[in-house]
Amino acid sequence: MKHLNGYLKTGLILTGFLTVFIVLGFFWTPYDPTAMDAKKFLAPSLQHLMGTDNFGRDIFSRVLKGAGTTFGIAVATVAIGAVLGTLVGALTGFFGGIVDDVLMRINDALTAFPSILLALVIISLLGPGKKYNVVLALGAVFVPSFARVTRTAFAGLRDVNYVKSARLMGASNSRILWVHILPNTMNVLLPALTIGFNNAVLAEASMSYLGIGVTPPDASLGYMLSEAQSMLTRAPWYALSTGLTIILLVFGVGLIGEGLQRRSGEVS
Repeated sequence: MKHLNGYLKTGLILTGFLTVFIVLGFFWTPYDPTAMDAKKFLAPSLQHLMGTDNFGRDIFSRVLKGAGTTFGIAVATVAIGAVLGTLVGALTGFFGGIVDDVLMRINDALTAFPSILLALVIISLLGPGKKYNVVLALGAVFVPSFARVTRTAFAGLRDVNYVKSARLMGASNSRILWVHILPNTMNVLLPALTIGFNNAVLAEASMSYLGIGVTPPDASLGYMLSEAQSMLTRAPWYALSTGLTIILLVFGVGLIGEGLQRRSGEVS
């Protein structure tokens, strides 16, 4: 890791550490995250690392499950936004003309709406409370931002020498797009992915906090934070552990994005 800058090193270590626990939560938790017990509002201890909530549920187990749900939604959201956005941005940036005019006008129309408001409209149409609907809603919201970033990158590379050489050698447009240009846009797309991931985590947490995102029996960091609000005086460790998990996840991925941007700047 000697060639990595400090931001990238710290971000990879922090995110990797959290990812291990998130993956662990998919297969094992110390207690059943939904099991209620008479031991309510227990402070953090060796038996319950993050204490218990108002139903006697182990908060550490719920954080593991909730982080997994939030992480999965964020990854799926970014995947949808990145794939569709990259496709739109690549076509508009490379071909220009009528393709650019039509697709980017649609993109501008979607961008004109506040992202959370647009997600709320989509959620209301699909139905709240289902994580798959949250993924679809947030994925659709993220398409315009990825499209705009990709469009700029492809438009800047469509007339460089190696692309002209590929055309002269008879390469098809699809090969030029995905083999010659796309790999050279990674210095722009990778930081955009980290920013998109963080925005997806915060958007999912906000929607679940408002009660229109993930709802029980699925655990979510945003919904858990909403639950913890009413227990701040009785069990402050609930809000602290849940909120700190969100902060560390966003902070770690943010450091990776900053490190990638600084590294691409050094290379260029």
